[in-house]
Parts: sequence; structure tokens; C-alpha cells
Amino acid sequence: MSRFLFVAAPLALALTGACADPAMQQKLTDLETRVAAVEKKVEEGGGAASGEDRDQAAIALYREAQTLSSQNKNEEAKAKYKDCVDNFGDTKVARACAAQLRQLEVVGAEIADLKDIEWLKGQGALADSKATLVVFWEVWCPHCKREVPKLQETYSKFKDKGFNVIGLTKMTRGKTKDDVMSFIDEQSLSYPVGKEDGSMSDFFGVQGVPAAAVVKDGKVVWRDHPARITDAMIEAWIGG
Repeated sequence: MSRFLFVAAPLALALTGACADPAMQQKLTDLETRVAAVEKKVEEGGGAASGEDRDQAAIALYREAQTLSSQNKNEEAKAKYKDCVDNFGDTKVARACAAQLRQLEVVGAEIADLKDIEWLKGQGALADSKATLVVFWEVWCPHCKREVPKLQETYSKFKDKGFNVIGLTKMTRGKTKDDVMSFIDEQSLSYPVGKEDGSMSDFFGVQGVPAAAVVKDGKVVWRDHPARITDAMIEAWIGG
């Protein structure tokens, strides 16, 4: 597997896997192109200029941090992201590291239960399972429309083992309860879905959707993009 596929795919998730401002999206797309070019040049043995060396060093730290995060080694991951930001802040890759670092700041925070939720489908509680995945999404977001239905499969697969999924929306951009309920019905979502007032998004440091966090034993143990969750990670959360 090429190093570009290994690095740029998770980088794309961090940078473009959430609904954001169109101008920012274009900048992030340009960054992906830049990373691809650097990776290709190194793979072909063409060497790298000093600036590209710094890009490569930042990418390496990003890759190491991603691996640590997938192993639930959050403190080690935070250290790698911080190293990238502190030492390679002039690189574009450092922006992704800074974004990931902000997400991980909530890990370890205590939370007894979700607050100020108007339940639209079922009713969820963090204490109802061994571990709970809280997913933030909006009906208007194309990335959410792709990722949120996939979580139904995850929920069906692991709910009897003690893993819960809760979806939260703020119903922004003029969307209504009818819009949300239509989406829930179309996708046959069976896990609890509620409308929040923004306080939960603030607590979990959500800046773009979709976003996800896992709560276990009253503490946040993981925070990232929902597409990064693997069966192995879930098994560890409900088995540990």
C-alpha cells in the first residue's frame, strides 16, 4: 500500500470529512493535493526539498498520533499532535494536527448524562450500556447522510453486547422535526435520536459534523470522526 493512501485517507477525514465552509473545503482539498504530490515524489525516489522535508516530518507525526488514537492511547496521541503543532506549525499538515488536538482535549472529562435533550426517537442515557457512542449530525450535511446510517449496522451488531449509539442534532439551517423524522424513517434508525440546544456540542468540542465521542463509566474515552471507529475499538470498550 502506498504511503499516500495510508496517510492522506485519514488526513482527508480530519480535514474534509465534516461539513464546513466552502472556502475552507477548497483549502483543505488543495492540502490533500499537496500531500499527494509530496508522497509521490518521495516514493519515486526523487528526494524532497527542505520544505517538503518538514511536510514529511509533520505527516509522520500525524500518522503516529492516528495510530495511537486508534489504540485508545490518547495521552500519547495528544503529545504527537502537540509536537507537530509546536515544531511544524508552518506546515499545512499542522492544521490537521491542531484540529485533532482540540478534539482530544475533552477525553477524560466526566459526564454523568446528556442534558437538555428533546428526544425525537426513543430515549437514551449514558448509564444504559457499557459504552455509548454519541454522534452529532445534521440532516443537511452530506457527510452525515453517508456516515449516520452506517452506525445503524454498528448498533445492531453490538447493542446486545452492551454498546449503545445516541444521535444528536441541533436542527440548524432551518431544518425541522419533520425533516429529521423523515430521515430517521428513511434510514430505519432504531437507536435514540434527540435534539440538543448546543450545550452538548460545546462540551464535546464539536466544530463540524459528523462528529463522535464515546463515553464509558461516566468519562469521555474517545473523540473523533465516526468513520474512524472499528469493531476492534468497540470490542475493547465493551470488554474492558
